Amino acid sequence: MKIPFSPPDVGILEAEQVIDALRSGWITTGPKTKELERQVAEFCGANRAVCLGSQTACAEMTLHLLGVGAGDEIITTAYTYTATASVVCHVGAKLVLVDTQKDSFEMDYDRLAEVITDKTKVIIPVDLGGVPCDYDKIFEVVESKKHLFHPKNEMQKAIGRVIVMADTAHAFGATWHGKPVGSFADFSSFSFHAVKNFTTAEGGAVTWKKIDGINDEDIYHQYQLFSLHGQSKDALAKTQLGAWEYDVIGPWYKCNMTDVIAGIGLAQMQRYPKMLERRKNIIARYDAAFKPLGIEVLPHYTEEHQSSGHLYITRVPGVTLEQRQEIIVKMAEAGIACNVHYKPLPMMTAYKQLGFDIKDYPNAYHHFANEITLPLHTKLTDEEVLYVIENYSEIVKEYL
Repeated sequence: MKIPFSPPDVGILEAEQVIDALRSGWITTGPKTKELERQVAEFCGANRAVCLGSQTACAEMTLHLLGVGAGDEIITTAYTYTATASVVCHVGAKLVLVDTQKDSFEMDYDRLAEVITDKTKVIIPVDLGGVPCDYDKIFEVVESKKHLFHPKNEMQKAIGRVIVMADTAHAFGATWHGKPVGSFADFSSFSFHAVKNFTTAEGGAVTWKKIDGINDEDIYHQYQLFSLHGQSKDALAKTQLGAWEYDVIGPWYKCNMTDVIAGIGLAQMQRYPKMLERRKNIIARYDAAFKPLGIEVLPHYTEEHQSSGHLYITRVPGVTLEQRQEIIVKMAEAGIACNVHYKPLPMMTAYKQLGFDIKDYPNAYHHFANEITLPLHTKLTDEEVLYVIENYSEIVKEYL
């Protein structure tokens, strides 16, 4: 067998939507994008959503919306992909990294509380693998540090504390305390990249929680301005009779979503509940096979949260980096593509150059050193799932 790691699950419904967009003559931001925004907001339990070109664009535009920049500090975990942290650098703020907990991929919340200063404006928690963070603890921390918060503008003043801007790239469809991810962090940024559960090929969406004193429509309009060069009217609005004239409010950015890819998202929306259920089924089979062997896995489904089932992250206790690589190679020889999520940011050249040292993040390194991510996607057949289980179990037994 040849089992790829994470192929996109797209088919005839997605193709029909793309063809419909092409035939309509409306292929940039237009009615399909607006409809996808409406459906994303409803799915996430939010009043509004904005669809943009990537999760990275969503996060960066949110930082601009919040007025965060030079002189400010933003805190996130050392155990994440670069997109979580790079947006901090893009807006000129200072990046602060926090180690993970010893027994969890989540950031160390005690350490989080310690590093908040009067310059801290935003915390970026990461819902790794589709598993929501402990938002009770996160909001408890930011409330306890409220006295240190100094707002720079009206929106920051309205929120009145450090802002929780969640990296929910993996978590579209997850729930926490029965509420959809996208409805409880101050802002949530989702990824619709090709390897994600829900895809538009490239793309993402941002949702937000109601802010007292701030109109949701004003927030939506500001995202539109940021993502379309600061132009006061998008192309759809300019199609109204005699409505050619527009203004440029600011020299801003270009990261809008197009109707071609929004159409893919509309088709995915029709299929997504069953896709989430299939992931849950595969995870149950993996867990039943691997946990008795002593392989450590993410807690995807608990009384507190329901994961989106994005990544099947495992850890093989006691193996070295070299042995971890041997396991991945042996799986590849069996035709099964595996991955590692993630190499901590302080190990990357870009972040070393910013002064970060992995020695200061021992827990993150410990989690990375024996981590192996198995294929988990909705194109896996039952036979392929069994093949992964049999091969991984047999290979890993040699190292336990």
